[in-house]
Amino acid sequence: MGEQSRREFMKSCLYAAISGFGAAYLSLFSRGRGQAHTNPFHHLMNRGADGGAAAKTALDFEPAYMRMHENGELRKRGEELWNIMKSCRLCPRECDVNRLQGNEGFCQASSQLEIASFHPHFGEERSLVGSGGSGTVFFTNCGLRCVFCINWEISQGGQGKSRSIEDLATMMLKLQEIGCHNINVVTPTHYSPHIVLAVDMAAAKGLRLPIVYNTCGWERLEILTMFDGIVDIYLPDFKYSDGTMAAKYSSAARSYPDRTKTALLEMHRQVGVAKPAADGLMYRGLMIRHLVMPNRVGGSREVIAWIAENLPQDTYLNIMSQYRPMYKAFDYPEISRRITREEYAEVVDGARKAGLTNLDIQGYSF
Repeated sequence: MGEQSRREFMKSCLYAAISGFGAAYLSLFSRGRGQAHTNPFHHLMNRGADGGAAAKTALDFEPAYMRMHENGELRKRGEELWNIMKSCRLCPRECDVNRLQGNEGFCQASSQLEIASFHPHFGEERSLVGSGGSGTVFFTNCGLRCVFCINWEISQGGQGKSRSIEDLATMMLKLQEIGCHNINVVTPTHYSPHIVLAVDMAAAKGLRLPIVYNTCGWERLEILTMFDGIVDIYLPDFKYSDGTMAAKYSSAARSYPDRTKTALLEMHRQVGVAKPAADGLMYRGLMIRHLVMPNRVGGSREVIAWIAENLPQDTYLNIMSQYRPMYKAFDYPEISRRITREEYAEVVDGARKAGLTNLDIQGYSF
């Protein structure tokens, strides 16, 4: 087994172990009085990349949502988002179904919250992971529904369990207690009302971690403006530059490029450029991800050109190399293989030539 394969194997084992721990921990907390007898992550608590200095940075940090929680605006925003589900327009599909009556939108979600798992995640960006992990919550279902989705069992297969908003708030507090550095809500758009209301509940009980809004990038501007002052870190994908490709691989989402560009500008307006603090951790800012795909179907050159022309040169961009064909990708010959070294190098070189200076380069050394 090669070194990279060995690392991936160990990461998978750790992921599985922690995921199982998360579910068990919530069950224990729910049955008891909010206290666990032991905390196997205790040694990770309040530690960052540089020990004491990191702890000081974390102590100095106040999440964006605290002021809104204290003046009641956070709960008000959550209720406004909740009412939108009466004729749901939370995502660009704008299904107009009444999810509050149990109807499901294109995303296959009603108003019943469904969560696949929650746990410290050590496979995210280094500035989100630190030593304690990124506190991820994986939500069931998705409005984009890509044919190559690596988490298709969750996003399209319905894997997950029904949970209450109170359960979600408890998960957030547990992730904080075991030493995670942030609350990372994955595929959050269709459950954004539940998330905002849960953050309000958790803030009342001591939640102080930054909120990471981990999204496909395909968002409605009208909804994003409601997160202003709530979200600390935006972590969007910028998958495609061409609406034809988006329509082909993401369930007719032809508006993806235009909607995502508008969303990125709004996200930047709200949180600015992402730069790690003295402890190496990220507390605020826009962190863009672009997945390099085979045969240039994502339009990487055009994606990079748009970022360079419309956002600051030091905008954080993670050029992701880990594409592999999953789910229905084998039905499309042009995306039925991994990318080549040359394809990845072409994108990295293009980003550097475009003048982008805050690049996260994965997988290969250049």
